[in-house]
Amino acid sequence: MKDTDVHSQSASEIIAARLAAAGCKHAFGIPGGEVLALMDALDRAGLNITLVKHENSGGFMAEGTWHASLAAGVGAPGVLFATIGPGIANAANAIANAWQDRVPMIVLTGCVPAVEAQTYTHQVFDHVAFLKPVTKAAIKVEPGTAAICIDKALKIAMSGRPGPVILDVPIDVQRERPETFHTSTHTPDAPMAPSGSALAEAQSWLAEAKRPIIVAGVDAMNHSAADAVVAFSQKFGTPVIAAYKAKGIIPETDNLALGGAGLSPIADKILLPLLQSSDCVILAGYDPIEMRIGWRDPFGSDQRVIDITAETNTHYMHQAPLNFVGDVGASLAAIGDGVSSQSAWPDGEIAAAKAALAAAFHIDEDWGPAGVINEARKACPAGTVATVDSGAHRIVLSHVWECDHIGGLLQSTALCTMGCAVPLAVGRKLAEPDRPVIAFVGDAGLEMFLGELATIRDLKLGLPIVVFVDEQLGLIELKQRGSQMANLGVEFSGTDFTAVAAAMGGYGATVHDRAALNAAISDSFDKDSFTLISAVIGRNAYDGRI
Repeated sequence: MKDTDVHSQSASEIIAARLAAAGCKHAFGIPGGEVLALMDALDRAGLNITLVKHENSGGFMAEGTWHASLAAGVGAPGVLFATIGPGIANAANAIANAWQDRVPMIVLTGCVPAVEAQTYTHQVFDHVAFLKPVTKAAIKVEPGTAAICIDKALKIAMSGRPGPVILDVPIDVQRERPETFHTSTHTPDAPMAPSGSALAEAQSWLAEAKRPIIVAGVDAMNHSAADAVVAFSQKFGTPVIAAYKAKGIIPETDNLALGGAGLSPIADKILLPLLQSSDCVILAGYDPIEMRIGWRDPFGSDQRVIDITAETNTHYMHQAPLNFVGDVGASLAAIGDGVSSQSAWPDGEIAAAKAALAAAFHIDEDWGPAGVINEARKACPAGTVATVDSGAHRIVLSHVWECDHIGGLLQSTALCTMGCAVPLAVGRKLAEPDRPVIAFVGDAGLEMFLGELATIRDLKLGLPIVVFVDEQLGLIELKQRGSQMANLGVEFSGTDFTAVAAAMGGYGATVHDRAALNAAISDSFDKDSFTLISAVIGRNAYDGRI
């Protein structure tokens, strides 16, 4: 593929054109003098520029567009721009989150020209060195290199396990019009599947298995392997445990779907025995970066485990006797090819596990954290995407919220950033306006990101936001109390979020029961702004629940 009229393009225009060609439609950030040329080029290339209130929010909005693009079969990375110094420093958390959560993101920032950096120090630090530890690559764009740098950035961001790449573009380089430059664009890698003696051994293990089980993770989601996981599960009667990032990879109404795993010891007590009793464990794109310590070395030393990953396993959370590095969907198809199903899980064992999980998380309670989530799911249409930030409510929600499609729940699973749900929901809704999207936040998390309510107002998005009002950091308070420590720094006075909603151009409701919650959510999707729904659950509402 060749750029048209390349010699009339500035470096900024080259970067913007390559992003547009890759399918990017949105860019998020806050302007500064050092990125104005980049922003102008993005706009003229057809990307929609969204002004945010904080660069950290912009990063999560960019992630939201990635999930929408992946669901649409395009797979375009998110785009974040940030100005010099404090702008890019503000974005560090969202960039680190993208690195740990395997989210492809192109981060564009500007810097002063090299000659100025020798004598001018105001707001100047080395952006590349600052972000190198939490990116797949951090690249300073030198004169004449814009085309090859953006090409490399896209390739690196999208290959293997996806992640963020920063391009630090000096102000003078942004405006240069190079005479010659790299004109080819990257092409995606072809899917790779296992072969040879290792494949034959994996097939023999599967053929002999009477209790096969799948653990699906973020690599499966990023490889768009949901159909392959479902087909494999149906053919071999294989129950599926999903890590949280892959929740919904098999519709959770399916009899073989065992929901998400890895955050709650209550769930682990039900799921880990199933895993450990399996005679053939298939790890389908399972990356344990999002899992807790209970999932370290969960397999027996002689257990048959087949590990299918996007990159070689160097994390050592576990090791497996058979390891395949390649495309998750193609690998599952190859392992199952020509193998007859022998699965004979005891009648009712998987159904009993599903029932035990439902009971453990109080799904049918009249009111409380699980009641809020369960009723919210009833109020939302099929195909709804939910987002949730970190805290005790996320642990409950990740088990109680029922996903009917892959990508039906978005969250910060590896870095676990508080407050991320609102900007994630904004990005997801912007990218697919007709998709119903709902955000779930803790009251403390919402207060971190209140400014983005104004962003939703300005964008005129009908977005319900359910706030769990308990006036404490519920998860940390539980840990503090469990360690017999004094109550310290975990409780706070309540905010009248309904009044906040009115003041910021949205709608508000305070609810204390299921009926009021259902009505508030049902009325919110068609409105021209956010609806802030305060679900009052009270302090210590998570005791015995996570």
